[in-house]
Amino acid sequence: MPIKKSAEKALRQTKKRTIRNQKVKESIEFLRRSVRKALESKEVKEAQELAKAAIKAIDKASQNKVLKKNTAARMKSRLTLKVNAASKK
Repeated sequence: MPIKKSAEKALRQTKKRTIRNQKVKESIEFLRRSVRKALESKEVKEAQELAKAAIKAIDKASQNKVLKKNTAARMKSRLTLKVNAASKK
């Protein structure tokens, strides 16, 4: 447990930020899962719309330092590759 007041405040802030970051990561994971499910059920148009929303959420999370820049780029790249491959079929 923190002893100094500044350390107590830092701990409170960290807990709040952790909860907020987890919510953002969970929402991104939900969107990614939705895209995969749409691709499995051969719904390309829906997958494209969901991918667009997922990429927007990933960009926003990266901008707010919830995700690292390269992690966000990797996620977006993989999503885009899967959607593009499905749309070519």
